[in-house]
Amino acid sequence: MGDGDGTQANQQMGHGVKQRDVVRMTPEEVDAFLHERRPMTMCTINHDGSIHAVAMWYGFVDGTIAIETKAKAQKAVNLARDPRITCMMEDGDDYEELRGVELVGRAEIVDDPDKMFELGVNLFERYHGTYTEELRPFVETMLHKRIVAKVHVERTVSWDHRKLGLPPTRPA
Repeated sequence: MGDGDGTQANQQMGHGVKQRDVVRMTPEEVDAFLHERRPMTMCTINHDGSIHAVAMWYGFVDGTIAIETKAKAQKAVNLARDPRITCMMEDGDDYEELRGVELVGRAEIVDDPDKMFELGVNLFERYHGTYTEELRPFVETMLHKRIVAKVHVERTVSWDHRKLGLPPTRPA
């Protein structure tokens, strides 16, 4: 075990040791993680410079993460004024199982009805179930008075603490 001061044990638990490269996900792992069904935290910038953070469902348009929201919602107003956006998706309850991806970039408002409908169908299937043409009115209603925003990612940060091989930390 070390010299009795707990140094080796602390290093095994990551104390004082940079492990960023160990926990970083590969591009393939990031892609798989993002395609799992989960909510994300989306952050935009308010008029006063403060951060507006909200939980959102997300989908994909042209292979790019996208959201839909009411056109008059604060997040839509913020994106129209300043397209900077940060999105975070996470998973896990205990330290040794935490996983997540942070996407930093700029939002593009999409007003093409076909692309908006593509996102509507994608969201429906990700969070509700199989889409059929009988559900078209539901998706059309879901998109009424809404905007769609695609996220053009400029930086990705990821972590997967499972790669550390730590023992369980969950209380018994």
